[in-house]
Amino acid sequence: MASLGKIARRTFLFGSAAIAGGVALGVWYLGSPAANPLKPAEGETTLNPFVLIDGAGVTIIAPRAEMGQGTQSTWAALVAEEMDLAWDQVRVLHGPPATAYYNTAMMGESAPGPAYGKSAFQHALGEAMGTLGKPLEMQVTGGSTAMKDGFERMRAAGAAAREMLKGAAANRLGIDAALLRTESGTVIAPDGTALPYTELAAEAADITPREVQLRDPSEWKLLGRPLPRLDTVAKSTGTAEYSIDVRPEGLKFAALRMSPRRGTMLGYDDSTARSMAGVEKIVDLGDGVAVIASNTWLAQQAVAAVEIDWGPAPHAETTDAIMAQIEAAFALDPDSTFLDRGDADRLPEGATEITAEYRVPFLAHAAMEPLNATAHITAEGLELWSGNQIPAFTRRSCADAAGLSDDRVTVHTTLMGGGFGRRGELDFSVLATRVAMALPGTPVMTTWSREEDMTHDYYRPAAIARMRGAVKDGTAALFDAAVAGPSTARQALHRWMGFAPPGPDKVHVEGLWNQPYAIANHRARGHVAPDLNVPVGFWRSVGNSYNGFFHESFMDELAHAAGADPLDFRLSLAREAWAPAAGVLEAVREMSGWRAKPEGTGRGVAMCFSFGTPVACVIEVAGEDEKIRLTRAWMAADVGVALDPGIIDQQLVGGLVYGLSAAMMGEITFADGAVEQQNFYDYDALRLSQMPVVETRILQTQRHISGIGEPGTPPAAPALANAIFDLTGERHRSLPLNRAVDFWI
Repeated sequence: MASLGKIARRTFLFGSAAIAGGVALGVWYLGSPAANPLKPAEGETTLNPFVLIDGAGVTIIAPRAEMGQGTQSTWAALVAEEMDLAWDQVRVLHGPPATAYYNTAMMGESAPGPAYGKSAFQHALGEAMGTLGKPLEMQVTGGSTAMKDGFERMRAAGAAAREMLKGAAANRLGIDAALLRTESGTVIAPDGTALPYTELAAEAADITPREVQLRDPSEWKLLGRPLPRLDTVAKSTGTAEYSIDVRPEGLKFAALRMSPRRGTMLGYDDSTARSMAGVEKIVDLGDGVAVIASNTWLAQQAVAAVEIDWGPAPHAETTDAIMAQIEAAFALDPDSTFLDRGDADRLPEGATEITAEYRVPFLAHAAMEPLNATAHITAEGLELWSGNQIPAFTRRSCADAAGLSDDRVTVHTTLMGGGFGRRGELDFSVLATRVAMALPGTPVMTTWSREEDMTHDYYRPAAIARMRGAVKDGTAALFDAAVAGPSTARQALHRWMGFAPPGPDKVHVEGLWNQPYAIANHRARGHVAPDLNVPVGFWRSVGNSYNGFFHESFMDELAHAAGADPLDFRLSLAREAWAPAAGVLEAVREMSGWRAKPEGTGRGVAMCFSFGTPVACVIEVAGEDEKIRLTRAWMAADVGVALDPGIIDQQLVGGLVYGLSAAMMGEITFADGAVEQQNFYDYDALRLSQMPVVETRILQTQRHISGIGEPGTPPAAPALANAIFDLTGERHRSLPLNRAVDFWI
């Protein structure tokens, strides 16, 4: 089969149907909402934007970034289920940037009201709003939306392809298509005649199914059970191709240095670097310098030898000064008040008041694969290899940088060794394009050192929360929360699209205003700090990552002030609000044997609703050699529909690890205008020896499918902090916890 790079450049052959997604009155309608971007070579046929067939079999296009979360495997399974493909028959590719692949679920998340307990009308409104992703070309992997976005669309793509193939077989055999069935990539007639899809594809492309029926879950053979991931063998054998592995003919290698203060470059002296072995060209980037050489090591050595005079930082020079600016935002009018129930200004009669302030630092993404991209400028245009989460935006930005139209840019989205939102940025691809422009006709891979990666991130913002609550008769009578920090969404959307929608920032306060607890007097306000000129971006679970810590830590304080069991305290409030939230709390209570904790241990609980999914977590800690050791953890999540329980389990545990790493030791600080942390030696992650034994449980009581890539992260920090309080009696309201706690290694 031709590579997608070749497919994208060859003669276009329309499939007869493009998948719109969506359902009306139980009938699936197939139209042409966006052009089919697939351009098959000779011997290849595309039936819709997601299905390509050649003589060797079926290739499923899964146009969402694969960064270890299993998205492409499950998207492929959605199509394969409806097409009746055996799992060993499935091949998958990412596909090109294209309007047809816009993310409907991401825009739908902006619908008003909390995401839990939605009515049928609210759900339909969210789906309708999702169509706004088409004109904005929101081909984005993020917000834990991949399965919500693909659940119906990819099955519809598979079902449409199945019916087109049956129609072709019916025409060839001269019988009614209703008499045909499909199995393992073949159409089978009543007399046993079997016609492989590969033989029918060309004829099927001329057939337009008017409506198709999706398989009932009771008929699923692939979905609903753990499947071997399609990338497992390649990753296990070292044959998987990440962007750092691409090797186009004639490749050269580049390294760069950008201002450690994110400011200007006043001047530089490259005389030493120019004479070093392997150096082919030194590129002035305006705010930094790149060296192109015969290999990455030589390029890094040479760029380090360039003497550079850096200008001052555009932001405050120290962490303390930046935090003071964030704190000052509390004096400003709130940017948002999405929740204001009852009377949060008045203390209920007879209630006990509690106040607290919490703080969290900036955080880096720290993906294992360093940032990199390869660009090749020729007379025909730009070819780019980049592990990215936003291919359409990447194409547009790189086209602008090269002075080209979009149609002269080909983007290959590769596997990526971690993303967490960092590969949802444009800078590393654009810089690779700018570097390659200095050496036209030669492909150039630009690789960031770990130090450049760490000090030029778009960080998870630091934030401060001021909490005020009250308890009465053993329960919460008042919960008044305010959070201050920079706006991630406004910065990121400006980088993506050149503008940010007006109105309050919902992302800033997610995890604070939309938690399923029935509290009579309940308010949540967001105070967006004026532009600090500190670059911030989407980090795994985004606003929930810090608001989950604020909310569930303070919920624990309220429980103890009320003299109530922390889990039962939450459970009584959740039962009144939303059954699935209560369900996950009940699950971890049962799993952990909550009240039967071993002597010398402490346990903490947290429940956070994020990306449509409630996740409850209990963490157990023990004192060992005057240090704190994490011993066990229990997690329960209600995802509505569990398409692959194995991947869901992996994502819950992975989210927990990411959250614990941040909670225990994650911190980005500033001195002299520059980020102090340089590498994993001073920005550490959870070690295997520190990992608790984790047990998960997956529930499916929600009406609709929900996200899973990020929801495991928010409850990690508060559950750990609450466990430490249970063990030691010390309440820690600032992260990272290793400032005050000595953890076992």
